[in-house]
Amino acid sequence: MVMSNKLLAACVLLGALGFAQRVSTQAPPAGQAASASAELGTLHVAGNVYALVGAGGNIGVQTGDEGVLVADTGLAQNSDKVLAAIKKLSDKPIRWVLNTHFHPDHTGGNEAIAKAGSKTNGGPAEILAHENVLTRMSAPARKIATAGWPTDTYFPEEKDIYFNGEAVMLYHDQAAHTDGDSIIFFRKSDVVMAGDVFVTTSYPFIDQASGGSIQGELNALNRILDIAVPAHEQEGGTFIIPGHGRVCDEADVLEYRDMVTIIRDRIQDMIKRGMTIDQVKAAKPTLDYDRHYGSDTGFVTAAGFSVAVYKDLSKPQGKPIVR
Repeated sequence: MVMSNKLLAACVLLGALGFAQRVSTQAPPAGQAASASAELGTLHVAGNVYALVGAGGNIGVQTGDEGVLVADTGLAQNSDKVLAAIKKLSDKPIRWVLNTHFHPDHTGGNEAIAKAGSKTNGGPAEILAHENVLTRMSAPARKIATAGWPTDTYFPEEKDIYFNGEAVMLYHDQAAHTDGDSIIFFRKSDVVMAGDVFVTTSYPFIDQASGGSIQGELNALNRILDIAVPAHEQEGGTFIIPGHGRVCDEADVLEYRDMVTIIRDRIQDMIKRGMTIDQVKAAKPTLDYDRHYGSDTGFVTAAGFSVAVYKDLSKPQGKPIVR
């Protein structure tokens, strides 16, 4: 990636912080407490947009004369640290909170951060997300306080707002990481906030219980590739803040999309040949990518990704929507 030495060093640091947080804090299983300790890193990405890493999922912060927009809010227990980091970037009020999806490592700080901000007519900052995020967060079984729910939603595929002299676009692809993912594009700054449809620390987490699917995941990655424009020799240009891990450019997303496509096609071929799920796991269809993305432990394992893809492709389903 073509960038200054200072920016490169910051990306390396933020990548290390993001990996540590990915291992310890991403959406832990029910009943299991997430780590309360967090070391936050801050990076100026481009234009008016900054990245905060270490509070759970990566957080995007847009600053300007109108106030502050926060994209994702991290885990609830890290809200004070997130607010302190935002305060160092701007003394303007937080006006908007945007969520890429509903998982608690991306929405846990919604209540505290919205309450710390304000709309121009009073009250907490607006929380904007896809309609399915509200549906998931408001389910009685989740026991999430109403103050953390989205206060504004969109449906079906697109929403835009204009803030701090910049168009902010939200794009939804059906059944990707979940059924409520938003890709956020800061058009003037040329920065994409990907949420967990794109991470650099592991294989994708296809949350099938929350409406995710492998084809939707690929559609969302293709959406990012449609938005992103590379600079000289396919490096730099549009920057992408992943849900977890280091800041990237289009080439990184392209490699990730191709990896997911290749593994999907391998497992699809194994299913056509009548292989069982245990045989597919034993065949290790992810093997040549495991050194970069694989793990035998943690939240997303190589075997777990293979199983998720196998189960998704084995389901009876209609004609997929392909971008």
